[in-house]
Amino acid sequence: MPGDDVAALRSENGRLREANERLRVLLEDKGAKIAELEDRVARLERLISRNSGNSSMPPSADDLPGRKPPERRQRRGGGRKPGKQPGAPGAFLAWREVPDDITGHFPQGSCGCGADLADARDLGVRYSRQVTGLPEARAETIQHDRHEVECACGRVHVADAPPEAAGAPGTVTYGLNFQAWCVFLMVMHHVPVERCADIIESMAGTRPSDGWVHTLLERAARAVAAANKAIRALIILARVICGDETPLRAGPGPKSRKKYLQVACTSPAHLLLPGRPGPGLLQGLRLFRPVRRGRRARPVPALRLLPRDQSPVVLPAPAARS
Repeated sequence: MPGDDVAALRSENGRLREANERLRVLLEDKGAKIAELEDRVARLERLISRNSGNSSMPPSADDLPGRKPPERRQRRGGGRKPGKQPGAPGAFLAWREVPDDITGHFPQGSCGCGADLADARDLGVRYSRQVTGLPEARAETIQHDRHEVECACGRVHVADAPPEAAGAPGTVTYGLNFQAWCVFLMVMHHVPVERCADIIESMAGTRPSDGWVHTLLERAARAVAAANKAIRALIILARVICGDETPLRAGPGPKSRKKYLQVACTSPAHLLLPGRPGPGLLQGLRLFRPVRRGRRARPVPALRLLPRDQSPVVLPAPAARS
């Protein structure tokens, strides 16, 4: 019947409209979820792409899983001419009014008349030229003899050993300047131990053993331990501390085990500390409580961390005493 066909078509049309509406709502919901996921992926890609080269992140963050280290940029010429630039302060070797030494040079040989110039009358200095150089440094061995004397009362006294000759009698050691040069090359100029011994041999003509040169680092650390404690105390007691992480790695072992060199400083005091990423600087300054019974380390109550765009570490002023 035609009426029954019309009713069936209207029923089918209504069912299709309901299905279409459900599909439309489902598509709108999926579209919103896709947009949210795309925004989330974009944020994650932006976070992962950040490194110490394109953001303010510390160099140690480049070692985290999923991080891509910054690409090394090729240096391009700035278009400046070689040599001194306009406005740059000049440097020159100045004439010294009082030199360290004066060496006189006199004419030698004979005059055209046949007279010997050694007997000629000196008319004074005609020309002068100053030469600044380095004296040849050669190692010299000095024996320190500690004498003993007997007083009229019968008591015997032995001379004390000077600082540069401290040690067991009858032994041989290197002097303080010798040791200072080794530490200076290794610490200030990052010269490896073996190369440091080679340089000392070239300078002084005597090559110390690599093991002895390496032991100087620990001896030097003990010598400046008290000064380091004083510097650390000054930094901890300061109201404002400037802390940062350098891209330099320090410590024994492979690169993965080395620590980043961190710096904490105030106006009069600077302290370099090897530390791990994160609170390594605070741990180096002993601003964390020791871990006990499985609990995590907690900062001391007086310490407060500020956002990255402000001073890294701030200690409040001490309370006024009544």
